[in-house]
Amino acid sequence: METNGIEKKRNGLEGDADLQFLLQGGDLLKVRSTSWKKTRFFKLQEDCKTMWHESKKTFKTNQTFSVDEISGVRMGRQSEGLRKYTEEQVEGRCFSIMFKGRRKNLDLIASSEEEARKWVNSLEKIISNLNNLTCQQKTEHWIYSCLRKADKNKDDKLSQSEVQNFFRLINLDVDDDYAEMLFKKCDKSKSGYLAGEEIEHFYDLLTHREEIDVIYGEYAKTTGFMSSENLVEFLLKEQREKATLADAHKIIEKCEPDENVKQKKLLSKDGFLMYVHHPEAWILNPVHKDVYQDMSQPLNHYFISSSHNTYLMEDQLKGPSSTEAYIRALLKGCRCVELDCWDGDDDEPVIYHGYTFTSKILFKDTIKAIKEYAFKTSDYPVILSLENHCSVKQQEVMAHHMSTILGSALITAPLGDGMPTEFPSPEELKGKFLIKGKRLNKLEATFATKAAAADDTDVTEEEESNDEEEKEEAKESSKKKKKLKLAKELSDMVIYCKSVHFHGFEDARQNLSFYEMSSFKEGKAMKLAEESANAYIRHNVEKLSRIYPAGSRTDSSNYNPVPLWNAGCQIVALNFQTTCTDMDLNLGRFVVNGKSGYILKPAYMRDIATEFDPITLTRGDWLKHKTLHVMVISAHQLPKVNKKKSSIVDPLVKVQVHGVPADVAEKETNAVDNNGFNPSWNENFQFDVYVPDLALVRFVVEDYDSTSDNEFVGQYTLPLSSLKMGYRHVPLLNKNGDLLPSAGLFVHIMVIDAE
Repeated sequence: METNGIEKKRNGLEGDADLQFLLQGGDLLKVRSTSWKKTRFFKLQEDCKTMWHESKKTFKTNQTFSVDEISGVRMGRQSEGLRKYTEEQVEGRCFSIMFKGRRKNLDLIASSEEEARKWVNSLEKIISNLNNLTCQQKTEHWIYSCLRKADKNKDDKLSQSEVQNFFRLINLDVDDDYAEMLFKKCDKSKSGYLAGEEIEHFYDLLTHREEIDVIYGEYAKTTGFMSSENLVEFLLKEQREKATLADAHKIIEKCEPDENVKQKKLLSKDGFLMYVHHPEAWILNPVHKDVYQDMSQPLNHYFISSSHNTYLMEDQLKGPSSTEAYIRALLKGCRCVELDCWDGDDDEPVIYHGYTFTSKILFKDTIKAIKEYAFKTSDYPVILSLENHCSVKQQEVMAHHMSTILGSALITAPLGDGMPTEFPSPEELKGKFLIKGKRLNKLEATFATKAAAADDTDVTEEEESNDEEEKEEAKESSKKKKKLKLAKELSDMVIYCKSVHFHGFEDARQNLSFYEMSSFKEGKAMKLAEESANAYIRHNVEKLSRIYPAGSRTDSSNYNPVPLWNAGCQIVALNFQTTCTDMDLNLGRFVVNGKSGYILKPAYMRDIATEFDPITLTRGDWLKHKTLHVMVISAHQLPKVNKKKSSIVDPLVKVQVHGVPADVAEKETNAVDNNGFNPSWNENFQFDVYVPDLALVRFVVEDYDSTSDNEFVGQYTLPLSSLKMGYRHVPLLNKNGDLLPSAGLFVHIMVIDAE
């Protein structure tokens, strides 16, 4: 088994100069602090997907990380560490490797600018190549890398004990007799080990998927192959797709690995397996992957992906604050970020969680990072939600930094002429920043005669998300709320999102302009969403509402956003740095519409006279009673939960519906013992869904444990309206929301109108 050749072919990088450069490796200066800068040797391993670097720790002979774990490579002094610990003159020689999940950045300095560029270009090339491998190639890639790890003595042959080792690596607990039987079946030469074609055969036995064979057999009527006509029949009948012969030819062109079969316009079983794994055939409707909604409605008619305490990497008592946290949230499509601003040294405002031990970052560095990453994932507007605790002097510095750094991208006056009567649309605000904060006067005043100057320079500042607020309220009767002096420069930047206190829906309707918005602590918001949902929905037809987690959540945990979306709240802010079901639901809500961070609310939530109430569910346009049928067929290549060699998962699948209270439901399969490689269930579930527009479907795989809580393996959440029908592959995400490269579920989906 000449694995190295196989690897390069699989990566499509054979004989590539960049690949050769990485395989040779070289010395780089690793930077951890001003004093800790050490030379380390880095190189790409022969599998072409693992980076190795030497470590000087006594017990760690070497350290590796997979290219899959890299989220990006940045040239120059772009990370906080490099800005803090290095001088400007090394700018051109610096680069950083950023990781998915919580792993710290790797800050490096090369010996020359040319060499730094070479590292960055080569790494970017290999990352993009890995991302572009087809699923089939990834599976092969994965199996080959496991085979290579199993081949202990590196003789390109596998002995029986190495095969046993291989089974463990691919997370399949195989009975000794069964392993022996498979081994003997493949060991045609009776030599006691497998080599060359025997390994190929062994691999075929392993990738055999009976459930796919059965479906394929039903439709492969042409001498054991599927003809284009058979494929069209399958697409129409099973997948409920409007398919033509031309569509079938496209699939064959894309998915059939055997050139001879492809020329005859047929699809082999391998080709069919590749079709099932192709992203276009996954459970998420490919049309919904791009922006498909009307983006020209007023801004408040959309749910907006929003983050709370965006500066935190971990929890809010002692975790580090970091510009990196803003970058991560923005790259996940977040469109409303929070900045807690306090007076800093040398008249430079800082951002951190007041009255706690979280570290501080400079306001100007944060605005620079936001400017650079705001529109990489989505072109639609970003709201900067300011929680302002600064002196007038430093507020003026904030205003200066925002206008100089953001420039013309910052909205500082209403669009069009004259006083607006409603919000502009996300489309009109593409590439723009809006400031949410306090304002000295009404926007109307700027259009009135100049005589009506600022009402007052004092504005009360609610101490959002600090439990100071409760103490304040207790003292309220005896003492007036503390006054905050507001700098005119900062006040004037607040156009469409002016923060005001909420004194009830009636007061808001009579006294507040459309751009005056309130922030609600989760408890208060949940109460309104339960007790006066229809009034809340009507309020949100005209105005924006922002919800934020209670200050008592010192662990930065989250609340369930669904009931608040059901009440029409647009800016439901979550702790993006915390991994949990609530965050999964947020990612699922915004995975569609081009990950733009904006989702258009249903028409009955944009109508001021709407009768819709998610709690009581009277009759109306929202009632579209559907039955969702889900058959959980099988899974493949589930990752180990425990790194222990001997531990194999006992997987079970939960299917959940999240939406209006009447639709919330969960069903689960039985657990399959000791098989993460290809467990199968074939279990059917049925759900009644009354308001499909607001429903999300979540698939969760867990490792069953009879003595304690099940452990999370992977999940995928998407809107019910974006489900594709028929036999579908469900990709799985880890708890950080990143794709598990080879794992997946195989299901059959039907959504029909209920009788």
